[in-house]
Amino acid sequence: MKLTILGCYAATPRTLTNPTSQVLEIKNRLFLIDCGEGTQVQLRKNKIKFSKINHIFISHLHGDHLFGLIGTISTFSLLGRTTDLHIYGPKGIKELILLQLKLTESWTTYNLFFHELESKESEVIFEDNRVIVKTIPLKHRVYTNGYLFQEKPGERKLNVEAAQHYNIHTAYYQKIKNGGNVTLDDGTVIENEKLSFDPIPAMSYAFCSDTVYNEEVIPIIENADVLYHESTFLESEAPLAQKTLHSTAKEAARIALKANVKHLVLGHYSTRYDGIERFKEEAEEIFPNVILGDDGLSFEF
Repeated sequence: MKLTILGCYAATPRTLTNPTSQVLEIKNRLFLIDCGEGTQVQLRKNKIKFSKINHIFISHLHGDHLFGLIGTISTFSLLGRTTDLHIYGPKGIKELILLQLKLTESWTTYNLFFHELESKESEVIFEDNRVIVKTIPLKHRVYTNGYLFQEKPGERKLNVEAAQHYNIHTAYYQKIKNGGNVTLDDGTVIENEKLSFDPIPAMSYAFCSDTVYNEEVIPIIENADVLYHESTFLESEAPLAQKTLHSTAKEAARIALKANVKHLVLGHYSTRYDGIERFKEEAEEIFPNVILGDDGLSFEF
């Protein structure tokens, strides 16, 4: 599982910082999460192929998470894209994008599918044979969702020596990989655990965009391998975080600790600060495995 941070700063783009956008590569699927201004430039800088992005997830309709979307959609057309593109986001995102395409007469060269979200409960919004994606309802000034990306468990690994020991025909090998037991000619049942090894553990990534401290997300993201949680403010600005429905680095760490995640990635820093090292320092007072997200960084898990 690979996470590439395209942008992780709050509010406005600056010379050296970009608003929220990131790419998650999981089970050979490439997902674009949020699409602030400058996203397509950052995609190029990080050598991420536009053609591999077939699903875009938008957390909420604030500009620093959305204003790069229409440009990205248009560039896909200019590049001659023909593959379907699916966009997931709050109700209203379809109207917003289609109006821009209509007034600029920039209709796409590919099919554009919108999956508008309204539920305030966690729901499955994407599933294929490798990955499942669920919403994480968040509390912000507008309707907002985070997203939980989960690998589906892979096949079990065949224990060839054991299969040969029991003289099991190769025709049963796929059944064993799928978790099935095998019945021998004499009626003896060989349990799967004796014939195979556990698959590589499935991984999960939880993206918690703009939100006030909210323990309701904990049951949804519990035991995730990686949690990205917004950390707009330092603890000195905790009252401002509460007022604007954002979180501090320490609050993000408390969520990570209570949810028993393995790694916490910080981001969405307010640009009022001279640097971001203090975010990591404050979070580490609560939770040990803190990663300081920054534009252009990639992490493999």
